[in-house]
Amino acid sequence: MSKITHVILTGGVGSRLWPLSRKSRPKQYLPIFGGKSLFEMTSERNRPFATNVIVVGGKDNFHLSREILESCSVNYIDIVEAVPRNTAAAIAFAAFASNPDDILIVTPSDHIIEDEDKYLDAINKAVDKAANGYIVTFGVRPTKPETGYGYIEYAGDEVISFREKPNQVTAQEFIDRGNFLWNSGMFCFKAGVLLEELKLYQPEVYEKSLDAWQQSDNGKLEEAASMLIPSISIDYAVMERSKKIKVVPALFRWSDLGSFDSVYDYLKKTGHPVDELGNMVIGTTNYTAFLGLENTIFVHTPNANLILHKEHSQEVKNIYGQLEKAGSELLQ
Repeated sequence: MSKITHVILTGGVGSRLWPLSRKSRPKQYLPIFGGKSLFEMTSERNRPFATNVIVVGGKDNFHLSREILESCSVNYIDIVEAVPRNTAAAIAFAAFASNPDDILIVTPSDHIIEDEDKYLDAINKAVDKAANGYIVTFGVRPTKPETGYGYIEYAGDEVISFREKPNQVTAQEFIDRGNFLWNSGMFCFKAGVLLEELKLYQPEVYEKSLDAWQQSDNGKLEEAASMLIPSISIDYAVMERSKKIKVVPALFRWSDLGSFDSVYDYLKKTGHPVDELGNMVIGTTNYTAFLGLENTIFVHTPNANLILHKEHSQEVKNIYGQLEKAGSELLQ
């Protein structure tokens, strides 16, 4: 019988959630969701059906994953990337660490998922398809014309096309057509099947990733070998090219909490204070008054504050980019 392994991808710095999310503690490790972090919630959610756990993360944050999992007495395989080479390589490493017939459920570490019964139903459907040799992606039924997500055009369990993050007009067209799903970035497949498809469509990524894996020391990858791996997402490398792709249209409520508007919506729903004009304070209990402002978010940290209108949440990454270009310590 195939083992089911939960693969948790922990890369990314959450640039659209600066100044809360920093390089030293990215958003998935912030304990601001009922006292838990998104990483901890991700681990707990998949524990009932996963035989094994593999965590793929960078050298700057693997200790944060370790603190959480060891405190929960979870046994896991730790794969530490010397340099980030995108999701195709990260997933390949997890597949190399598994038996070919093992079924891997790959999830990012920074998602909020509600409706656990519907989530389990989607997982079971995906595992059944993966057992029959398919590579499964999870598509979430959209609730609004979101511009921060990619989309999947589908019919039944067949993928017609993958679409990049759209503008507002195109996103509304997708919603109106009714056969588009949000691309959740979650996958399910047999380890061997994924590696076969990666070798077929991106042989250089496969070979260089295999070389780096073979040179690794107990899951710790070397920088020189890693730098030779082309940096490409699993979407471009395999999902958009393979003939073995299926989609599970998921009914659970989902958010990647990748921007402050999604954090705002989640916190508001869970009882976080919002004034009569829709203004919210995050990061401090100090009295804060908003005059002449609506739907504004005030984010406080010890050395940086951010004030933004909810509709401009996607633009926070531009501030992050400016600070990164300047070599600012405010990113640490």
